[in-house]
Amino acid sequence: MEYSIQQLSRLSGVTTRALRWYDKIGLLKPTGRTESGYRLYGPAEVDRLQDILYYRALGVELARVKEILDDPSYDRLAVLRGHLTRLEQEREHIQKLIDSVQETIQTQERDEIMLDEKKFEVFKRKFLEEKERLYGAEIREKYGDAEADTSNARLMSVTLEQFKEYERLEEEILEKLSAAVAAGADPAGEAGEEITALHLRWLTIMGDQYDAQRQRGVAELYVQDKRFTDYYDRERTGCAKFLRDAVLCWAK
Repeated sequence: MEYSIQQLSRLSGVTTRALRWYDKIGLLKPTGRTESGYRLYGPAEVDRLQDILYYRALGVELARVKEILDDPSYDRLAVLRGHLTRLEQEREHIQKLIDSVQETIQTQERDEIMLDEKKFEVFKRKFLEEKERLYGAEIREKYGDAEADTSNARLMSVTLEQFKEYERLEEEILEKLSAAVAAGADPAGEAGEEITALHLRWLTIMGDQYDAQRQRGVAELYVQDKRFTDYYDRERTGCAKFLRDAVLCWAK
């Protein structure tokens, strides 16, 4: 079955303006056109639009979605299974949030005091699950299961102040990296030294013991693993490499 752009818009909930933009950037090209020049979309395009919407729901940028879908090795079934796993994890997290809110309400209704640690446990656990999903395999391969588990346990025991400082440092590093790359700064210069010091504080604030060799090893991952590179380069290309080069220069 083929759909006009209006029909596909009604079917998917995607505006015709967005569909035209997808066509312009090569993300979703119509299968053909009518004699009058109107776009037509077939089954393959419907499936591709569904894939696009799955990735957008997960927060993936359009340029990255196009790169993924255009990859010759793209395995739709495997990707869908991955989406399902991610969504099931998100559902579990939402249920934990619901449980936490319910417990907070019950505590308030009983005029009881809820431990501060308990208030933020669900948020720390979500952060830990995301960290494990993204970096767990590499960390466990490089440092072993025992150390990874110990690090995770330390994370669950950190205070709210430590956790906030961790997030603040992460944002500061990203901002300074973007500014340094935009300015054409030298990783071996003052900006590189400052960012390396911030990076070390960020690595160790949860109680992990990182020496210079380990800091350099972590920084190498930022350019070896595309997931790390995409994270640091999401605002400005070159940030991951700048951080790696700065750490290799200043972590001694």
